[in-house]
Amino acid sequence: MFGAIIGDVVGSRFEFNERKSKDFELFTKGCTFTDDTVMTLAVAKALLPYETITDLAAFKKELVRVMHEVGIRYPRCGYGSRFGAWIMEKRAEPYGSYGNGSAMRVSPVAWFAKTLAECETLAAASADVTHNHPEGIKGAVAVAGATFIARMGGTMAQIRHYTRQYYRADFTLDEIRPDYDFVETCQGTVPQALEAFFESTSFEDAIRNAVSIGGDSDTIAAMAGSIAEAYYGVNREMKDIALSYLDYDLLDIAEEFGRKFVRVEK
Repeated sequence: MFGAIIGDVVGSRFEFNERKSKDFELFTKGCTFTDDTVMTLAVAKALLPYETITDLAAFKKELVRVMHEVGIRYPRCGYGSRFGAWIMEKRAEPYGSYGNGSAMRVSPVAWFAKTLAECETLAAASADVTHNHPEGIKGAVAVAGATFIARMGGTMAQIRHYTRQYYRADFTLDEIRPDYDFVETCQGTVPQALEAFFESTSFEDAIRNAVSIGGDSDTIAAMAGSIAEAYYGVNREMKDIALSYLDYDLLDIAEEFGRKFVRVEK
């Protein structure tokens, strides 16, 4: 979960100002948190009361309530138009989206779940409340499952084998970097985030990989960071700097979830 926040904050200043390089300063005054962090922490807050989830319908109802409660406080944090309307008008029904919002917010599920099957079920449920298109659900399940396997000590090869049932990426970052453009769909960003992780040598390198291709930089870095945190751990200083961009309400959620579910950083 902290990996998603770090990726979001680092990538925020490049979302509409592509870098197309791994050579950049991670944190500057131009960085901020965006909807990726807000909704990640909304999912985290919805999970906090639970030790296990037996009533999926009740959890989804609670998740919708919390997403509205948390999200409405940040009306200008970068929501897409349809999701922003869903938040501000307190809509309860999903709207068939296959945008990457389902995948960028899903990482808390991977820290809460006790089994891969539970992780996949909860990831699908967390997507279904808004992004109930099959591609929206697939993106969330792929990111959450990869994060869970990494968290449980899986190898890079095992994670790659798992994600191939969802996406069979046949590119390298170097190949796509020159022409990759802004896309907000799961199918146009999740494979790229996965590849950013697969080509990485450290947590920081995964974030730099994700930002370097351009496009929806904060969200791609949030997704790659979600998996990379579980695989490599995160540096405490990097985590603390990223959290310093949050307000007290968001910070409280992050710290409470971290104490309850997330392992100590490397």
